[in-house]
Amino acid sequence: MGLKVKLVKSYAGASERQRRTVQGLGLKKLGDERILTDTAAVRGMVFHVRHLVISEVVLEEAKPRERWWKGKRVREAAEQGQKG
Repeated sequence: MGLKVKLVKSYAGASERQRRTVQGLGLKKLGDERILTDTAAVRGMVFHVRHLVISEVVLEEAKPRERWWKGKRVREAAEQGQKG
């Protein structure tokens, strides 16, 4: 089971802690949605910004995020290693 979180109100004018919490949930723009693993830590983060987001429990599991910080060559080398 996962927790679907959607940013429904802008965090402009919010405290720095609330901004970082919204960013920590992986939400960037108004209307962004994420399905996160339903843990106590995530629920606590949602609780702190509950006036900015809507959350609901869904049956879908959270998908692992791609490691975006790896360079293109490193990703290509990893793919070659998996294929061959």
